[in-house]
Amino acid sequence: MLELRSITAGYTRNAPVVRGVSLTVAPGESVGLLGPSGCGKSTLARVAALLHRPDSGTLVLDGAPVRHWRHRAPRALRTAFGVVFQQARLSADPRLPLTDLIAEPLRATGRSKEIADRVAELVPVVGLTPDLLARRPHEVSDGQLQRACLARALVLRPRLLVCDEMTAMLDASTAAALVAAVEDYRAATGAALLAVGHDRTLLGRWCDRTVDWDSLS
Repeated sequence: MLELRSITAGYTRNAPVVRGVSLTVAPGESVGLLGPSGCGKSTLARVAALLHRPDSGTLVLDGAPVRHWRHRAPRALRTAFGVVFQQARLSADPRLPLTDLIAEPLRATGRSKEIADRVAELVPVVGLTPDLLARRPHEVSDGQLQRACLARALVLRPRLLVCDEMTAMLDASTAAALVAAVEDYRAATGAALLAVGHDRTLLGRWCDRTVDWDSLS
């Protein structure tokens, strides 16, 4: 169970973009967070994924309050989350070929011996082909790069996925393929999902329930 209790967060002192927001995601549940651009939903998603420390409020995971964020969080907590951002080119190191991009979390957690097998396993899952793995981000399309970013998010087998506008910059067929890949992973593992977006139709079809930003308190 992931619980966000009265979260206030922002990036400038005394100017929060999220004020007193609460949200829960049950084990195995898929929750859509719907809101317009600039409302603060992406900031809340970053708090939920332990990437941004809130100014106040409490994040509770499996009944225990989280006390540290980013690299200060215990590895067991950090690796419980897989995150896919809206803009793949901003979240990918332009120097890395796709195979190294996908493998980043494995190297960071001292599991380099798993790289070859895990990358080979994920490439077909996200719809990539082996010939793309040696290419760098500027040598592939936005859709191909986002597929690699999804593989990176799945490589540690997380039990909570946070997809922040994952499909917003993709064509319809690629978006549908990535959503299907996420759902196949969830069906196989029982992972929970927080999907952030502004497309009510997509979230309504994808998620067990959709929460409107304006209803949060």
